[in-house]
Amino acid sequence: MITDDTRDVATQIKNKELVKERRRQIVDGAVKLFIQHGYHKTTTRALAKATGLSIGSMYEYISTKDDILYLVCMAIHAEVEYAVKQALGRSLEGRAALAEVIREYFMVCDRMSDHVLLMYQATHFLPRKWQKKVLEAELRITDIFIQAIQELKGRGALPELDDNTINLMGHNISVLGHTWTFRRWYFAKNFNIDQYIEQQTDFVMRFLVDKKD
Repeated sequence: MITDDTRDVATQIKNKELVKERRRQIVDGAVKLFIQHGYHKTTTRALAKATGLSIGSMYEYISTKDDILYLVCMAIHAEVEYAVKQALGRSLEGRAALAEVIREYFMVCDRMSDHVLLMYQATHFLPRKWQKKVLEAELRITDIFIQAIQELKGRGALPELDDNTINLMGHNISVLGHTWTFRRWYFAKNFNIDQYIEQQTDFVMRFLVDKKD
């Protein structure tokens, strides 16, 4: 999913929908190459071939290879943010609402596991201006978890947790989703994604119950 958050990447094309479509095409082709060969060893020629565009056409939608990596990172965050907000909009109450948000987030992490791995492996190669925006997007997603916990606390569905604890739990949920991506090579021997979600959601909820007691 390519959003308007990437409008600061230069393009020669005026048609915004076409830009989104082509950039998604570029992102999907680039991820496989970056994972297989590494970011620096992936050539512009290979990128163009993987995306189905000529080199000239590809550079109508981006300016540098760094732009492509940035688009990959932002596509991950856009996909996650959309799924989590959709889960928040469902007519669920109490802890079931938080459990649904966690589930949607973990499912996106599973579906985009190659993208997430690439983001962590290569973000430090980006220019500082892009690194800053990627980190801001990461915090926006964590803030969704924090706000969901705050809202449930306000409804009386969760204990009187202090702000630092709620903030910590929001970051924990964010990291647990990514942990499935990093350790799936091991976890998959013992869990499928549904079992992992169940176990980790139970861990989060038990923490909250313990705090209440």
